[in-house]
Amino acid sequence: MSDLGDNTVLEHLRHIRTAVEESRHDVRELRTQVGYLEKGGRSARDALRAHIHPNGMERLERRVGLADA
Repeated sequence: MSDLGDNTVLEHLRHIRTAVEESRHDVRELRTQVGYLEKGGRSARDALRAHIHPNGMERLERRVGLADA
């Protein structure tokens, strides 16, 4: 492969690595937040329900298979 091709591939791989690391960080942060909610006696589902309009929550539950269609 030419130097130009190698550089392009390496640039894309670096971008992918950065995106993966950012995603890992976001997942860690979300896990921590859910853990705090659950330790406080509220499930993540209850906390989400408190912040979403009731009809929107029902639609969300149907989409992810948590409620009857």
